[in-house]
Amino acid sequence: MHFDDILLHLGAFGLYQQRIYYLASLVAIPVAWHNVGSVFLAASMDHWCTVPDMQQLNCSSTADDEICQQIKMMNIPNEAKGNQIIFDQCNRFDLPETSGMNEYDTDGNTTMYNTISCNIGWEYSRKQYKSSIVSEFDLVCDKKSLVDYANSIYFAGFLLGSIFCGTLADWLGRYPTFLICIGMTSALGTVTAFTQSYAAFVTLRFFVSVFNIGLYMMVFIIGTEFVGTSKRVIPGILIAIQFGVGYMILSVLAYFIRDWRHLQLVISLPILLFFLLGLIMHESARWLITHGKYDRAEKIIRKAAEVNKVTIPQELLNISNTKDHDEAHGKTYGYTQLDLFRTPKLRMKTLIILCNWFVISMVYYGLSLSTSGLGVNDYVAGFVSGAVEIPAILSGWFIIERWGRRNPHSIYMIVGGVACLITTMLPLGVYRTTVAMIGKFGLSAAFSIIYIYSAELFPTVVRSIGMGVSSMSARVSGVLSPIILLLGDYWQPLPLVVFGSSSVIAGLLILLLPETLKENLPETLQDGEAFGGDMSSRLPSCLSKTRDNGANDKRSQDQKPQNADGYEEVATEHV
Repeated sequence: MHFDDILLHLGAFGLYQQRIYYLASLVAIPVAWHNVGSVFLAASMDHWCTVPDMQQLNCSSTADDEICQQIKMMNIPNEAKGNQIIFDQCNRFDLPETSGMNEYDTDGNTTMYNTISCNIGWEYSRKQYKSSIVSEFDLVCDKKSLVDYANSIYFAGFLLGSIFCGTLADWLGRYPTFLICIGMTSALGTVTAFTQSYAAFVTLRFFVSVFNIGLYMMVFIIGTEFVGTSKRVIPGILIAIQFGVGYMILSVLAYFIRDWRHLQLVISLPILLFFLLGLIMHESARWLITHGKYDRAEKIIRKAAEVNKVTIPQELLNISNTKDHDEAHGKTYGYTQLDLFRTPKLRMKTLIILCNWFVISMVYYGLSLSTSGLGVNDYVAGFVSGAVEIPAILSGWFIIERWGRRNPHSIYMIVGGVACLITTMLPLGVYRTTVAMIGKFGLSAAFSIIYIYSAELFPTVVRSIGMGVSSMSARVSGVLSPIILLLGDYWQPLPLVVFGSSSVIAGLLILLLPETLKENLPETLQDGEAFGGDMSSRLPSCLSKTRDNGANDKRSQDQKPQNADGYEEVATEHV
């Protein structure tokens, strides 16, 4: 029961696989809601110090606006910028308490008084958001950085989730792990809506991310383990597009739901609907075969063959043939992450790949989490940020099948980086948002390409290991991305300078790697070392296809990667 041989008869991406995967990939929509939900859950709100007389009024609303404005003018340091008056958000004048509103004089001189911090709390403008965790837990002024730390802790959950859920899926099975992740993501997300402290919010969000990434991984693996090699890129593209759709839907939901607790409930409870997938979804037949559960695997394969209207030869389903195949061909064991760094050329390729994964994840999430700071409506910025991902992914898919992986990836990275750098020179508003979205377009396309390119560059014997190391690199930068945004407190353009320059450097480094389109891919470590020839002499425009010692001449031009695991992990990292 060699599953790749069965897929040749069953169909690489037949009706059975399409039906399951198109429905299952919808899970990426609520996954996106949680991953970028902090854009609205932790939205910044205009705020100012509470003063004694404000405690008698509701100055967070538009009611009594003139009176509140008068109180603010007399009690809070301010300055005029054009037609606007900008109030200090963290300090107020140390005025003596007044006995009533009639004692305020708009022409009064307050500059003679010292300023003090907001010692009795803050008032928040409710014009755009009814509430967010910022207003709920007073994450302003000295506590402002706690918002970014909360995002870092959330992305740290990806590290644990990738390991825990991946191990659980290998031991218990893909389908049971999928159901567990659905239940835990929804339950923990729902409980998060009722938290009464910042610590509880951060802790619960951490565990939400653990199972949220697991949910995404299980859907992709269940789908792609039933897809042939020639079509394995398609599921990765589809689920990435669904992620972008989820981002767009989140912006619409947030527009109508301005309270963070209600929004948290809305993005958590609907995940339970995916339990209905149990009516049509089954365990991965490939996983069942590798664990010796041949009877269950055969039933699923026959069901798929019936839906696809094909016939599977009985000899392919014979258990004895499976044992004979394993004995004849065996499996390769004993390779570790160190094998990626043992030889000089493969070491350099690995380092460049890891650098690109690190930078892409860092910049992608940095841009996604900072859309509210572009100077336009938060909801419009969020919707557009999600919308640009769809054409970006589709354009990357179209281009790499015609012009290769390396040069398009480099161009997308450089375009994204240059856009970030240009953004630092533009004022807040439409122009800055437009250029920032060009950067997001480039990074989204590069993100989709690096999955495929990496899997093709790593030799077959260490492909799964290489993709795992790449994933870890992306996870680390995901944790660092919100912290880099804190650099804006010292110099506002600094985060974009870091993002832009890193993206350009990574885009140039990728030009040192060989092209893989229509090339015989490396299978052994020796092949990986020889693949691409001399890296040190490669110029950016070089299209050389030299191979050392003819190491790859023995394989046909049409040969595809044979290690399914490498592709199983390829698109599970977008989130």
